[in-house]
Amino acid sequence: MKEREVVIGHRLGLHARAAARLVELSSKFQASIVLFRSDPTNPVEADARSILSILLLSAGYGSKVGVRASGVDEDQAVESICEYLAG
Repeated sequence: MKEREVVIGHRLGLHARAAARLVELSSKFQASIVLFRSDPTNPVEADARSILSILLLSAGYGSKVGVRASGVDEDQAVESICEYLAG
């Protein structure tokens, strides 16, 4: 399992278009990919292949999000997704 934290660099945060692109990117990998916000009062996890769960993260510009992947291509998955989220 590989895990990394990234700051959202998209000006509008993870809005619908950015979330749709993230789902498309995540679908290219075999690894299981989860995004999470480790806010102590409201921890939230989202399947990176589900646009609705990504939108429910409510990750705005500048917020920190963790990316966790496990599977055969976990390194490439985490790297690609973090690069995309950073903008």
